[in-house]
Amino acid sequence: MRYFSQLFASLSPQIKQYLVITGNYWAFTLTDGALRMLVVLYFHQLGYSPLNIAILFLFYEIFGVITNLVGGWLGARLGLNKTMNIGLGIQIVALAMLTVPAEQLTIIYVMMAQALSGIAKDLNKMSAKSSIKLLVSDDAQSKLYQWVAILTGSKNALKGVGFFLGGLLLTLFDFRGAIIIMLVLLSLVWLYSIYALKQGLGKAKNKPKFKDLVSKSPAINILSAARLFLFGARDVWFVVALPVFLAVTFNWDHWWVGGFMACWVICYGIVQSVAPHFTGKKQGRTPTGKTALIWASFLAIIPAVIALALHFDYQIKFAIIAGLFIFGAIFAINSSLHSYLIVSFADSDGVSLDVGFYYMANAMGRLLGTVLSGWVYQHYGLEMCLWISTLFIITAAMLSTKLPK
Repeated sequence: MRYFSQLFASLSPQIKQYLVITGNYWAFTLTDGALRMLVVLYFHQLGYSPLNIAILFLFYEIFGVITNLVGGWLGARLGLNKTMNIGLGIQIVALAMLTVPAEQLTIIYVMMAQALSGIAKDLNKMSAKSSIKLLVSDDAQSKLYQWVAILTGSKNALKGVGFFLGGLLLTLFDFRGAIIIMLVLLSLVWLYSIYALKQGLGKAKNKPKFKDLVSKSPAINILSAARLFLFGARDVWFVVALPVFLAVTFNWDHWWVGGFMACWVICYGIVQSVAPHFTGKKQGRTPTGKTALIWASFLAIIPAVIALALHFDYQIKFAIIAGLFIFGAIFAINSSLHSYLIVSFADSDGVSLDVGFYYMANAMGRLLGTVLSGWVYQHYGLEMCLWISTLFIITAAMLSTKLPK
């Protein structure tokens, strides 16, 4: 322990802050992933339909849209350290709400708790992503891309661990016991974060007005629209349709569903972390709009192939499992590219305004995908979810043609 304390003390202030921000983000992500899997599996176990399960996350996504827009403005005015810690505090409140007796967990009540969790998640994410811009000089774009990729990839790998943790906790404990365990651990992280994060990080020199919430940059507007369709394409089959399909069609229990989804997200996160090696770093290049177009075009093929396998009833289990991992790898590279491009395009003074606007579009994509995931799966099945995913990715690719080359 003393060795690690001495090692941490010897690091530069920028690296120390990067580690604190990343650790904060990791802790939050574990509880967020576990909570999502707990809610999906627990309420499916109670007999809720796929559409009703999707509705449980409706406020989570709606408030995520609002939070990213307003949160960027708050981050520029108050400082990113404050918005990050506020996000952790709100997540603690959301978890505490879910510790009530099972009979009080009505749809409306859980939706309200999920609304708080959505606010917390996007405050935390916007603050973490924006902070990285301020820790790297403008002439170190390759380093910026690498740091963003590591932060984003490690976050998604831990979200996968969170999925696994959610399935495991529901197997070992009841729903309430699992929530209490996460509540205690996250509270300890929150107290340390309040102590360790640099005061005033990311506070804009010129106080932004509320009208500055909407981005005036064409590149950021186009990238935000592409992000909306990219994440809608993922969540339209991943959020509700896939876990329910695995449980019903493959007859997998909570442990298997949670473990499989966890493995997928962990691999997805690992690929995100090393994405710079696939997109030009070896040649000394950083990504451009053309890079985003190429990788989106590759991605569109995968859900179409899986949908065809379902349509012709050909090797369905292999097609879904193998196809999902291939989709995850290529999607991870697309996501990492986008995460770098927004941080690169953003203005350093009040960076959270541009990043917040962009992640508002990201949240709108998740909202659209989540609602469609429940509704389309319930009425038309997983195959139609996959065709909609393909259409969304093609739209994202077409938008990417307008990005700076």
